[in-house]
Amino acid sequence: MPDFAAILNKATAEAQDFINNPSRLDQLLINLEATLKRVPVIGESVSELPTMIAMVKSWIKKEYAVSGKVLATIIGAFIYVVKGNDLINDHIPVLGRADDIAVVALALKFVKPEVEAYKAWRDGKR
Repeated sequence: MPDFAAILNKATAEAQDFINNPSRLDQLLINLEATLKRVPVIGESVSELPTMIAMVKSWIKKEYAVSGKVLATIIGAFIYVVKGNDLINDHIPVLGRADDIAVVALALKFVKPEVEAYKAWRDGKR
């Protein structure tokens, strides 16, 4: 069984470069949205991705404050999904996205309270 925690930790470390370069981060989010268009909606982890993307975009615009650890965890998961250096090739039907979903689900597990707080903040703005 792959060590998804180690995978996420590696991607989280790489996320710092994206955090320090907002234009690179914005491009990552654009690539992630394009990638998600090819992924069937599966479970809570995937359904929360648009909220996680919106949270990062709100951080970029300096509308919403997010801790560096939360931001790095979310962006690390995004990097894993977009980069395509997966444990399971994305071209394999159904199974090809399983590792992506597992990494996003693990990231969501770590940041779920912050995602819920963001949703409450966002809904309060409307």
